[in-house]
Amino acid sequence: MNLFEKEELIRQAAEDFEFQSPEALLSWAVERFPNITLACSFGAEDVVLVDMLQKISPKTDIFYLDTNVHFQETYETRDRLQQHYGVEFVQVLPKLTLEEQAQQFGEELWKSAPNQCCNIRKVDPLTDILKNYDAWITGIRRDQAPTRANSKKAEYDVKFGLVKFNPLAGWTSEDVWNYIRSNNIIYNPLHDRSYPSIGCEHCTRPVAAGEDPRTGRWAGFEKTECGLHK
Repeated sequence: MNLFEKEELIRQAAEDFEFQSPEALLSWAVERFPNITLACSFGAEDVVLVDMLQKISPKTDIFYLDTNVHFQETYETRDRLQQHYGVEFVQVLPKLTLEEQAQQFGEELWKSAPNQCCNIRKVDPLTDILKNYDAWITGIRRDQAPTRANSKKAEYDVKFGLVKFNPLAGWTSEDVWNYIRSNNIIYNPLHDRSYPSIGCEHCTRPVAAGEDPRTGRWAGFEKTECGLHK
């Protein structure tokens, strides 16, 4: 299948599955693209997708970008999910340790140059892992941020050169939490402490009532995305 044919297939899938369930799209995606993976950050959307995928295709790879600076609660959520589902998530590490990064670029790079820090600890590792797959699945929702408002349920990811599925694109936060509660899904306890969006420990703060859910990410910087999504 050439690129034009693949893009046409995905365009049609986005149209066909726009009003179908996330599970329907996931089932089609793993059947049509067996060499597919789920990117998991252990946030609310991603634990929903982990649960759905375990019911549909339990052998599909699930990976996480281990920046080495996640909250302890995030690592504990990972461990609980692995034990519950009997799976081993693929750990993807940056090429540089925190010590090597500090030696090359200075201490606490996330304070002086957060984009560079994200590139080193997230974007470059993601680029490397996605080279092994034909498609990937993310937990993007359109109402999370203006930068995500036009996300399609299926699209060709030009940035990384593979197919991208966003099964929860049309869901609201209420939809996500209804699924978590009705299915008794394990989730990151930081969500109960005013952290609607959870990133690295140094770059995430609680969100006050009435604030945009992503204001807790990179507070004080004109930055709302880590660079994983166009």
